[in-house]
Amino acid sequence: MLKDYFKHLYCKSQIDFFNEVSRALDAQEKMFVVTANPETMMMGEAQPAFDAVLCKEDVVIIPDGIGVVWAAKSLGLESHGRLPGVELAEYLIEYASKTRKSLFLYGAQEESITALVKKIQMDHPDVVIAGYRNGYDYSDDEVFQEILTLQPDIVMVALGIPRQELLIDRWYHRFHKGVFVGVGGTFDVLSGTKRRAPKFFRSLNMEWLYRILREPKRLGRFYRSNIQFLRRVRKMKKMEF
Repeated sequence: MLKDYFKHLYCKSQIDFFNEVSRALDAQEKMFVVTANPETMMMGEAQPAFDAVLCKEDVVIIPDGIGVVWAAKSLGLESHGRLPGVELAEYLIEYASKTRKSLFLYGAQEESITALVKKIQMDHPDVVIAGYRNGYDYSDDEVFQEILTLQPDIVMVALGIPRQELLIDRWYHRFHKGVFVGVGGTFDVLSGTKRRAPKFFRSLNMEWLYRILREPKRLGRFYRSNIQFLRRVRKMKKMEF
């Protein structure tokens, strides 16, 4: 349920979170990160299997969408702002380069993931890329069996919500280490296949508006999920979160 998601929401700063991720990597611990916007949370309420994942004690939910930050503050939580999944992915790649951590990438089109791997190898030659697979030509369990064999330090899965989170959850208990993150469309952005919102939109916390302007078909889905989310948050406030 929504109230449980907010209880698991990471409300400290981006740098604090990055430090915690680094500590987990250095200590060879496990971490399962979900990047959440209002649509993510509404999917959780509508789908019992996804709800169960979001409510797990060992799942860290970070506020990718500004709507989640606003809602957290309205519920009395001291949220320090957004933690965009794109920026988390960039940090993980940079940290892997500095510390020689290994990385596995799964998802997106072949063109996109191949371009991303080439870009990483060019910009961060010290990154150990344990492997990569596109999200169309392999079965999920086949890929995760390979990941289990390789035991990389960082696993980023770009299959879209909630498929990526349900997949990670299904295999997570078999690993003894690793940071696992569902990153949605991040590979397309980092590879240059799609553009991220310009800094002007990001500075105003309006990346969502840029995406709608670029892809108008998103508007209906965005409107429905966000209106529903606002109503649920308002109801939670009345019930003493």
